[in-house]
Amino acid sequence: MSSSPLSSPRISVAPVRSEPVSPRADGAVPLSRPLSRAGVVARLRAAGCVFAEDEAELLCSAARTADGLAAMVERRVLGIPLEHVVGWAEFHGRRVAVDPGVFVPRRRTEFLVDQAIGLGRRSAARTGRPTVVVDLCCGSGAVGAVLAAALDRVELYAADIEPAAVRCARRTIGAAGGKVFAGDLFDALPAGLRGRIDVLVANVPYVPTEEVGLLPPEAREHEPLVALDGGADGLDVLRRVTAAAPGWLAPQGHLLVETSERQASRAVEAFTRHGLLPRVAGSDELHATVVIGTRPATGEGTP
Repeated sequence: MSSSPLSSPRISVAPVRSEPVSPRADGAVPLSRPLSRAGVVARLRAAGCVFAEDEAELLCSAARTADGLAAMVERRVLGIPLEHVVGWAEFHGRRVAVDPGVFVPRRRTEFLVDQAIGLGRRSAARTGRPTVVVDLCCGSGAVGAVLAAALDRVELYAADIEPAAVRCARRTIGAAGGKVFAGDLFDALPAGLRGRIDVLVANVPYVPTEEVGLLPPEAREHEPLVALDGGADGLDVLRRVTAAAPGWLAPQGHLLVETSERQASRAVEAFTRHGLLPRVAGSDELHATVVIGTRPATGEGTP
């Protein structure tokens, strides 16, 4: 992975005020000088950006004009997420479009994608048909797009409740040959998918309500609350997904959900309660925890 801040943990910046431009002796206000790369670094560093040099390189590369660069730097200094400023995030080696107001894909979610790729390939080898993949709570569509690229043959669907996310994902998922639907979890999906899904990835919100205020300002002020707030213990949406998933999964189909390490045991209980065979996978490197539930094969106690 690149060391770019776009593939690093979320970065917080403290808003700073721009210095006023002093008028000349004749009363005219001089035009501001074009920002140099060093000048961009200095402004970002003053605003508290941890990766000021890397961010400056990205902003200078993304800007088409001097005025455009100045505007991008100003937005970043005001605390707008870097991904929203440049319009994309690096995820699993790909550039994925991220519009303003859309949840920014986290690097730790690449671990969930890796697990899903392995399961999808095994499913295709077992069934001999295209893998049916659903990206639930899809946000930008990053997870689904990577899965479509990694799997040889895939039938891809995605859904989100946020209109901005749906618009963004339709460009990304559509380019991968998939379809995106707007609505609340499974209510958004075509009924014809019931009992057919081989790989169901659900990047549900799992931050407890009382902890949302502890998130970096970039997240809590610029990303949709519905993509962050997981309810009292952070598992409200996960429980809704696990309750409905068995009716949508194909026999031996898999549900993958990202959670925190401390929530994993309660998440496993929810999977088990609804007849899914659970296991927990984790990555120390990415600080990622994923719970995977498998619907038993027909005749093995399928709910």
